[in-house]
Amino acid sequence: MSAISIEQNLSEARLKELGVSHWPIWEKEVSEFPLDFDETETAYVLEGEIIVTPVGGEPVRIVPGDLVVFPEGLETDWQVVKPLRKHYRHG
Repeated sequence: MSAISIEQNLSEARLKELGVSHWPIWEKEVSEFPLDFDETETAYVLEGEIIVTPVGGEPVRIVPGDLVVFPEGLETDWQVVKPLRKHYRHG
């Protein structure tokens, strides 16, 4: 199974190329919950902080400005440390 990948410090050109500003926004309060991905999700974090721990893997800290890819089939536990606001797309 693939791991979480993170791209940091994206340029405005890269964000525009991806069309991030047109992706839907998802928000979540401080909480902890399991989250399994039945399809690949790409997310760009606008606000907040999360610790995502793949089942059987090491925790990954995700902060504003990170572009994150969660591969299809990934099973995770999420800890939202600071209220989260992110753009996302599936596929």
